[in-house]
Amino acid sequence: MSNRASAPPNERYTLPMPAPDLQTLRDRYLNQRVGPYIAWNVVSRTQIWQWCAAMGDENPAYLGAETATAPPTMLQSWTFRDVHGKYAPGSTDANTYEVLGKFDELGFFGSVAVSYDQTYHQPLLEGDRIHSYSTIVDISDWKDTGLGKGSFVTEHAEYFNQRDELCGEARITYLKYQPAKQASSEPPTAVKKILRIRPVENHDSAHYWQGLREGKLLLQQCSECQTLRHPPQPMCESCQSINWTTLEASGAGTVHSYTAIHYPEIPPFDYPNIIVLVDLHEGVRLASQLIGCKPDDINIGDRVQANIQEVEEGLSLPLFEVIGK
Repeated sequence: MSNRASAPPNERYTLPMPAPDLQTLRDRYLNQRVGPYIAWNVVSRTQIWQWCAAMGDENPAYLGAETATAPPTMLQSWTFRDVHGKYAPGSTDANTYEVLGKFDELGFFGSVAVSYDQTYHQPLLEGDRIHSYSTIVDISDWKDTGLGKGSFVTEHAEYFNQRDELCGEARITYLKYQPAKQASSEPPTAVKKILRIRPVENHDSAHYWQGLREGKLLLQQCSECQTLRHPPQPMCESCQSINWTTLEASGAGTVHSYTAIHYPEIPPFDYPNIIVLVDLHEGVRLASQLIGCKPDDINIGDRVQANIQEVEEGLSLPLFEVIGK
């Protein structure tokens, strides 16, 4: 709901300080209506479709009519800031959350949203342009909580359309608290090596992982129709047979697609980490890592060869190398 800055690490978990008087904050911030915050875009069918697709919401009431209707839960999203943290032109420069920053300055830099209630008065329709106002309506007395001593700050937001008709309201409560002092601990004597996430071996895939440990790249082959498949699965997609055997692949293939990951750098991989999708000569595709080359040296269609390596104790993988253009 807002981007809240945390205190520097060396300022965290200090000894609890006496709780300051809250009346100054109440006098300054309570019941001060701030706004408007204007939407960057009008309510659109495209954004409604994106939301419904992301949420898996197939309710025909939103997109089935000639004029699209926004799901009520999109209420807050219309007046969000952009990716640069800016509100749309015409919006106020006032910061709704300035009061939360004042708690930070007092040493109560812990922040958690504890409740968020919405009330809907009328639907938002395709073409509506939304704007909102925000008011801090309550700053509670100091409370002792499981997180530490703090105060509950409640915001009331109102959302209007271009005709200044109230479409919805939201009531959001934050707890601003001072984290309790944590017990000190001795620094670790040695940092444990970070290992790769181990694959799950089950009845359907055990042959594949055991084959790699033995230096073999084994593919499942249907015993009935001879169709090859990968990754391993219990049933043939072509004939639905559950009978299968294995075929040792040559490991030779061509680059179907690839991507080079530069950031974030996650142990234990080397970077750039090149992930490749290989068309094996046997007719199936396999995803793995491409080693021994730079991203600029790779082309779709390059010939590659699997090199089965024990990357960690008990874990062998088919890593690919470019062998020709």
